[in-house]
Amino acid sequence: MAIDELAVTTGAPAVSRGRQLVSASIGNMVEWFDWYAYSTLAVYLSAQFFPKGDTSSLVPLLSTLAVFAVGFVTRPLGGLVIGVLADRVGRRRALSGTILGMGAGSLLIAASPTYAQVGLIAPLLLLLARIVQGISAGGEYAASSAFLIESAPQRRRGLFSSFFYISATSALLAAIGISALLARTLDTGAMASWGWRIPFLIGAAGSVAGFWIRRHASETLNVKAGETRRVGAFEVFLTHPKQALQLFWITAAPAVIFYMWTSYLPTYANITVGFDLKDGLLVGTISLTVFLLLQPVFGALSDRIGRKPLMLGFGLFFVVATVPLLRALHGSAGSLLFVQVTGLVALAAFTSISSAVVCELFPTRLRTSGIGFSYALAVALFGGTGPYLATYLVDVGHPSAFGWYVAALAAISTVFYWRLPETAHRELR
Repeated sequence: MAIDELAVTTGAPAVSRGRQLVSASIGNMVEWFDWYAYSTLAVYLSAQFFPKGDTSSLVPLLSTLAVFAVGFVTRPLGGLVIGVLADRVGRRRALSGTILGMGAGSLLIAASPTYAQVGLIAPLLLLLARIVQGISAGGEYAASSAFLIESAPQRRRGLFSSFFYISATSALLAAIGISALLARTLDTGAMASWGWRIPFLIGAAGSVAGFWIRRHASETLNVKAGETRRVGAFEVFLTHPKQALQLFWITAAPAVIFYMWTSYLPTYANITVGFDLKDGLLVGTISLTVFLLLQPVFGALSDRIGRKPLMLGFGLFFVVATVPLLRALHGSAGSLLFVQVTGLVALAAFTSISSAVVCELFPTRLRTSGIGFSYALAVALFGGTGPYLATYLVDVGHPSAFGWYVAALAAISTVFYWRLPETAHRELR
């Protein structure tokens, strides 16, 4: 039976699962375009919002990455508040709120004055924008994952899960593509002074369109119009503490690996082995396209063989291969392509099924509140600080330490993958 012929029942008339999938994917893509635009344009932002340090040319980049990390620090707050809200009033209303918040943050970045114009006010406005985006992103993963998995038929939850990273990776490719087009079309001065603002304006406009799309999706949580369900802010930690801890640690390694391998690796190669960043966009585009195409393949595979084999394969790969892969980087585009594609193939085995795995840990009543805080906390502690930590270790003369750090996190996460029950063929709780 085709996906579009299936129906999800939420106490209202049956609706098309295909329509639900499109609504979730397009809205998610718009939201994550706004988020990724910052990391894609970090080099331009560093020059506009932070003065260069007297002793190190990496100071502006470190400052920009620190603000990037602050956006992650606020994600647990968004995961907690928006996660509980989605369990109380429904997934659709929560998702409508997150996309508006992300768009507001993008608009603020696009309109912000530079450090040369207003001094310290400029980085403070940038910080405020990332806080708003961080709160929105913190709630997005939990609510969007629940929406996707609750819209899926039992035997296709892995396939539906893969659409989260299909849309998120499409957003990253769009951010890279638009930034590259602007960099090639505009001269260096124009790109540095105002061209970098255009992707943020596009993201803000896209958020309005995404809000409209999400408003016309069908709710997957069985709540009546105007009804608010009773869900305590910390109830999930009292009733399901084991699952909350499991979610935190199964997310730890993928969080740092995802942001390292999808967006920061060219910069890391640049500051460690002198890789020319002009080739980074092409290499990244090829690598991310491979990563995107593998999502539905691994998602569908997990519906047949289970989630655990894919998670264990991902974890064990990075325990063994992280340090050799990072040591294999040198100045050529070919080496970066090899390292990035190899890592992203292994990462896809986890990202494709992550929404299904986390949703299958919790019952419907507490699903988004259960996912929201633990997931966002792990991403904040490990994913958001990864690029900053890697840059700092290079700056102090210990670049190889970062690879060992990632391998250690992968080992811890792999232990938790091993101890998780297989949930692929169970009914959603």
